[in-house]
Amino acid sequence: MQTIHSSDHVVVGGGINSLVAAAMLAGKGDSVALLERERRLGGCMHTAEITLPGYRHDVMAATFVLFLTSPAFAELGGDLARHGLEFCHSPYPTAVVRSDGSHLVFSTDRKANAASFDLLSKGDGDRHLADMGELEANADFLFSVLGGEIRSAKGMRRFAREAFKRSVKGLSSWAGSSLAPARGWLESSYRSELVQALWAPWVLHAGLTPESTFGGQMGKVIAFALEAAGAPVAKGGAESAVRAFESLIAERGGKIFRGEDARRVIVKRGRATGVETASGGVFNAAKSVICSVAPGQLYGRLLKEHSFDEHGMASSFRHGRGNFQLHYALNAPPAWKAGSLQDVALIHLADGIDSVSKSCNEAERGMLPASPTLCVGQPHALDESRCPPGKAVLWIQVPDAPRVIKGDAAGRIKTGSRWTQETREAFADRIESILAERIENFQEISLARRAYSPADLEALNANLVGGDPYGGACTVDQLLFWRPFANSGGASTPVKRLFHIGASTHPGPGLSGGSGYNLAKTLGA
Repeated sequence: MQTIHSSDHVVVGGGINSLVAAAMLAGKGDSVALLERERRLGGCMHTAEITLPGYRHDVMAATFVLFLTSPAFAELGGDLARHGLEFCHSPYPTAVVRSDGSHLVFSTDRKANAASFDLLSKGDGDRHLADMGELEANADFLFSVLGGEIRSAKGMRRFAREAFKRSVKGLSSWAGSSLAPARGWLESSYRSELVQALWAPWVLHAGLTPESTFGGQMGKVIAFALEAAGAPVAKGGAESAVRAFESLIAERGGKIFRGEDARRVIVKRGRATGVETASGGVFNAAKSVICSVAPGQLYGRLLKEHSFDEHGMASSFRHGRGNFQLHYALNAPPAWKAGSLQDVALIHLADGIDSVSKSCNEAERGMLPASPTLCVGQPHALDESRCPPGKAVLWIQVPDAPRVIKGDAAGRIKTGSRWTQETREAFADRIESILAERIENFQEISLARRAYSPADLEALNANLVGGDPYGGACTVDQLLFWRPFANSGGASTPVKRLFHIGASTHPGPGLSGGSGYNLAKTLGA
């Protein structure tokens, strides 16, 4: 017998953007039904004991700096705190360690950062102060472009005001300078190779490379955010944020349905009226259907019975490099050979712009990087609840893994065209050898590990196509006004009352909840 549910809004997907949209729409008094195909909510926010009992690992997303600095947190943060969400901080959000042992730690103290940069190369501290000052001076407009709904009437008025304020020529000049790649920004601004090495890997976390257009601006934004809010983690793991959202949505009358795989969007007379699930359930929507999925899922599956120009665009939509995750349970906190890094939240192991560029290029050509760029998280340093007393956990992300394998850049790992268990573990061995070079007695303190290839990550979350955690390549033709498509009109789709949110839509990837927030505001929340 067919089960029928009715509500004002039906939300497909259980990631951060869906949770934000559902909480806000329910908060204004509308009825909301949220459908999640998996038995767990959260999308990339997933915490589990994947190595040993008592060791809690964030399998994918781990750091909440984008959420803490977002409008969504400003509106929902207090209520989420009532439902148990708490963040843990360190005054040292990031650092870089080079292969020769040289390292640089970045703190939440701007004056201290400028002083440490100047010690490396006179003038680099002043350059940092100037970069952050310039960003602050443009913050209102810049963050409205990066995070707001820029294709709305309100967005266009914002551009018009800025053009009047600066002059058309001045606005054009500012926009043009913002398109500089990270390599251009770093090599023209900082003499110290350590400072360059500190920021070069961070553009990878925006789905870019050191040569990508707009990478310089994103590097400055990341530096600003880390200095302002650090690199916080959720106490108990990222899944505690999911539980807080779930509790808040329930408090506001929303309903969450796990294990309900959306099969198609029901369209009548050009309007979305609901969703049919694989189990045969029908979820009617009086006001909107909201889908937080990759473009291929939306147009190739949920709307496959209909014909739109977007079908062709979805088939040509490009996904970016894959992610590789590696997790360790340790018998003791790591003793870094480089020095006192025990309180740093996220440590990059990279030699500089060229090393990051090389590993990205190899991954984009389908090669296993010979010397991958590593991001090493130390959540136990911020949150003691992640492991037994005196022990430690490591969260390691390789943001430049190939989606489809064509070979090994080092010529040592035998590969096919797909990620296999053997390939995954061999690549994990390569990563482990890099860790062992940087951490004293690493082999002695290592108790267990668990690796996830790009294929494994896609199996966990269908929106991570090829293991791409950023919802699609973030090149300029698929960013800002043109995300996901050149003809995109914000969250709207060719179907009335059907809206598209998530990492594949503006403002793009990350845990800000931006697309869910923007749509909820548009719908009157």
